Amino acid sequence: MAELMTPALVSLDADLGADKDAVIDALAAVVTEAGRATDVGQLRADLHAREAKSATGMKDGIAIPHCRSTAVTEPTLAFARLAPGVDFGAKDGPADLVFLIAAPEGGGNTHLQILAKLARSLVKPEFTGALRAATTPEEVVRIVQAVVAPPAAAAAPAAPAATVAPTAPAAPAAPAAVRRLVAVTSCPTGIAHTYMAAEALEAAASRAGVEIAVETQGSAGSTPLPQATIDAADAVVFATDVGVRDKHRFAGKPVVATGVKRPIDDGDAVIADALRAADDPSAARVEGTASSAEAAAGGHGGAGESWGGRARRVLMTGVSYMIPFVAAGGLLIALGFLLGGYDSANVAGDILVKHSLFDPPSPSAYGLDHVAFGSGVLLYLGVLLFVIGKAAFALFVPALAGYIAYAIADRPGLAPGFIMGALATNLAGFAAGDGAAAPQTGFIGAIVGGVLAGVVALAISRWRVPAWARGLMPVLVIPLLTSIVAGLVMLLLLGRPITWLMDRLSDGLNGMSGSNAVILGVVLGMMMAFDMGGPLNKVAYSFAVVGIGGASLASDAPELKIMAAVMLAGMVPPLAMALATVVRPALFSPAERENGKAAWLLGASFISEGAIPFAAADPLRVIPSIVLGSAVTGGLAEALDVSLRAPHGGIFVLFAVDGVLGFFIALVAGVVVAAAAVVVLKSLGRTTEPDTRPDTTAPEPAVA
Repeated sequence: MAELMTPALVSLDADLGADKDAVIDALAAVVTEAGRATDVGQLRADLHAREAKSATGMKDGIAIPHCRSTAVTEPTLAFARLAPGVDFGAKDGPADLVFLIAAPEGGGNTHLQILAKLARSLVKPEFTGALRAATTPEEVVRIVQAVVAPPAAAAAPAAPAATVAPTAPAAPAAPAAVRRLVAVTSCPTGIAHTYMAAEALEAAASRAGVEIAVETQGSAGSTPLPQATIDAADAVVFATDVGVRDKHRFAGKPVVATGVKRPIDDGDAVIADALRAADDPSAARVEGTASSAEAAAGGHGGAGESWGGRARRVLMTGVSYMIPFVAAGGLLIALGFLLGGYDSANVAGDILVKHSLFDPPSPSAYGLDHVAFGSGVLLYLGVLLFVIGKAAFALFVPALAGYIAYAIADRPGLAPGFIMGALATNLAGFAAGDGAAAPQTGFIGAIVGGVLAGVVALAISRWRVPAWARGLMPVLVIPLLTSIVAGLVMLLLLGRPITWLMDRLSDGLNGMSGSNAVILGVVLGMMMAFDMGGPLNKVAYSFAVVGIGGASLASDAPELKIMAAVMLAGMVPPLAMALATVVRPALFSPAERENGKAAWLLGASFISEGAIPFAAADPLRVIPSIVLGSAVTGGLAEALDVSLRAPHGGIFVLFAVDGVLGFFIALVAGVVVAAAAVVVLKSLGRTTEPDTRPDTTAPEPAVA
């Protein structure tokens, strides 16, 4: 652990660039040159991606750019004392002390715990003061190592003091009532801000004479607070940028919810807010029952959350857990088609039963003319990938329903939610009397079933039950009763209308052609671009993905055309912004021009979020432009009959595209239209060229 930092990783009174991007790039190069990373480009990309989520500038002239990266070979801390300071987004001005924390992807907890110790020390004035006074890199290393790995001598007991004659004990003072708080801190990366916020809260509580216990839900692992500690607290502070794990433990407590950076900037105010909430009977509270035993059974909502915010959180939770199933399953299916041809899906079962890698099938025996290289081995491998992909893909609807229920009722809602998702894909059509050939209710049924399961589970979790039954509630009673109630409602009441709706939707898609299909492509394109990864984007994406579950669809099936329109439209926003920064760089800040370089790859990979920093900085010009471009692309994709069998991948899944020329025509047209629009809108009203000097006041980009 002594090698976390070496003198070679320290730069004193250095000028590493005029903006934070240049400083980050320079420190990434230092780490790579020291042999701590294998790919400086990858490390820079990971650092900038983390920086794009939220600025890493802290108060008192500190910045802590950090990331976990596959390029990093061992936990590393690089340090620069800048002269002059550089703006990293802190409210009180530029940073002159920059700590770059680089951790390996999937690194051990011991390493991350050491990084956490350092992060806690960054809010201590004596630590940063010593670094500002250091004269050599070796001295900086000693100061840091004293924090992350204190010498043994420091832990030795002090020499006994001189004997002093005892004095009569003073009369004990009447004990004052002690105020108690609990807190949870968590940031997206879980390396630095999580622990700095905890340290800041503890220091502020000490100054206020308040006891506080903080649970850090970071990369180094989390030790849950004892339930007795939570029960004894007057209020709870959630200083998080991501969801609080097992939030139900705090049910009924007055709560102050804030971002992870606020305690670092003003911990005293956060503690004061928590104390006021504790004294205010009308203060927002963590949803659920006040009893700890009952809290263990459910309650996952956010205190003071609006209905719109709650609906968005619930839907986005389900979709975020669904996407890995879609991406893995869909790409495996596409790879199976690449090796075995599209028609191999129709004979996959027969091939698996009758053949093996040592006895591969003959493509000609099955009438398969599009097997890669005409190889029976590749045909068999393609069938294997197809079957694995189908299994993964089949889980995405249950995952959507399960995690929607989880977002509402926490763990007790998870199993019933998955069951409702299974009904949505397999059995809900029985309610319509269709027997074994029952149609699916698809993602609409999954959303309805997930919400239903979550609401029922949450309601049951609030029942007051005898003490002997409380332990059975979350693991047996709630899942069982919820599955019965929600399942019966789905089968007897909701299955018929949802199935009817899906039938009409399917019939409409199958009959859609010409101008109607183009209009649908335009609408879906606009939805993909409007919020770039938000609810509208995810609804359009889910609508497309659920249609390609029928992997044996013909290449001209409308479902495959919709998938192509949606993915192409989602690629437009980052590619358009990247092009605009090249065509008219003077219209963009240095940070935006740097983001534009990364946006090329993000857009090509179908990651719409690559345009978020631009939209956050100038929404009134950027969002209408990219919506227009994506609408053009979506409409053209439908008009040119482009179809796609893979649900993700961008240009890297061209093998799954029918109509490659139309694919590129639609994409290029939309990118050019969006880039031209944003250039025109940014140029309107300007009488002079904007200042192209480094922009140190660019707004902090939104979280992707």
